[in-house]
Amino acid sequence: MLRPWELEISLNSNSDKSLYLQIADEIINAIKSGKLINGYALPGSRQLANHLNVNRNTVIEALDVLISEGWLISAERKGTFVSDVLPERINFKNNELEKDDVQEFIKPKINFDDGLPDSRLAPMNELARAYRQIFNRKSRWQIMGYGNEFGDIEFRKAIVQMLNFKRGMNINTNQICITRGSQMAMYLASHSIFEDGDFVIIENPGYKPAWETFQNAGARLLPVSIDKDGLVIEEVEIYLKKHSNIKAIYVTPHHQFPTTVTLSLKRRLQLIELSNQYGFIIIEDDYDNEFHFGQRPIFPISSFQNAKNFIYIGTLSKIVAPALRIGYLASSSEIVKKVGKLRKIIDVQGDNIMEEAILQLINDGEIKRHLKRTSLIYKAKRDYFESICEKYLKEKAVYNKPEGGLAFWIVPKNKVNINEIANTLLKSGIKIITTDSFSFKEPISGFRLGYASLTEDQIEKGIMAISEHL
Repeated sequence: MLRPWELEISLNSNSDKSLYLQIADEIINAIKSGKLINGYALPGSRQLANHLNVNRNTVIEALDVLISEGWLISAERKGTFVSDVLPERINFKNNELEKDDVQEFIKPKINFDDGLPDSRLAPMNELARAYRQIFNRKSRWQIMGYGNEFGDIEFRKAIVQMLNFKRGMNINTNQICITRGSQMAMYLASHSIFEDGDFVIIENPGYKPAWETFQNAGARLLPVSIDKDGLVIEEVEIYLKKHSNIKAIYVTPHHQFPTTVTLSLKRRLQLIELSNQYGFIIIEDDYDNEFHFGQRPIFPISSFQNAKNFIYIGTLSKIVAPALRIGYLASSSEIVKKVGKLRKIIDVQGDNIMEEAILQLINDGEIKRHLKRTSLIYKAKRDYFESICEKYLKEKAVYNKPEGGLAFWIVPKNKVNINEIANTLLKSGIKIITTDSFSFKEPISGFRLGYASLTEDQIEKGIMAISEHL
């Protein structure tokens, strides 16, 4: 619980304004200026009275005013806190807060993320047990030293086995590097293959953090459209004929981000053929392969025998919990060596203890059981989400029930300003992702709504509120 060391309040005994109103106004000014933000705990009334050298009843009266106006909230036996949703009349023009900082003051009650799993389902008891067992080993001192920049060898073997058996790939331990999440894998891959002035073809709409990573490595972006069959290959061919220094193409072929469509088999084969012909690398981000509700997931592009130039990126963070950063990168041994060399500069090694704990969950069958259980939960929640869309959005938007992943793509039938809708909804405690998060230059008309971390009640209330603006 965050409590300020001291709340500096200036009182004027000669003022015509009552002391309790002076205290109230000083606290309001502290909130407006950003000194106090939502969720901050105020000092107790007795402590504040002693600090200001006033009667405690004066402080209580000031706090009552602020609570009634919505500036503060009171939690029994816990204290008084700055409100999560502040009054409409708050004016941020007098300080230097940016737009994003202002939005941080508003803690949404319903958050449609981009497709994150429900952290409440994470196998925390099993993970904690694995940690205890690791630290109870006689050789536990060995895990406290430096490890390998590519990751624990036994953990790499387990991931290689998963990729070869479950995803049809054919790699060995020299072709994989364990990273702290898929974003780190993206960063290491980008800085290992790109030079200033290189081009990379991207999906539009697409995953913006990847674009920013490519640009940070010196690459320039070439956007390609997405339709019902995924990446439009004809546009890829036009770029290839026009530019000689296209180094890579970035794709999310399984459940395209953000539209959730699957790249067709025909286009996968065309993309591999073009990669072999022109020599560019296919960077394949398989960010949620595990959550597929059809017969079985489609194998990655990187699993095709004739795919010569690939970097395959995946994550275990969504399986266990987003806060536990475990990702991996698979490619040729040559590229993986470059990745390892770069990794040692920014991060000598991964989290050895975490890797051993997750490895134990894999070997004990806990990960398999967890995936089976959560997949049933997410499938039921996906079906419920579709039923709510049928109830509120059927006449107002176009959408398809995705075969996998943890989000829906909703396209309004009428022309609307999605960013304006997002700002309006946020004021009522509902957060959606704006089109700025996945559009290349011109805004794309569509909502990506993650459902996995929401309750059924939150899903219905959120979709009903969205429908009122379409």
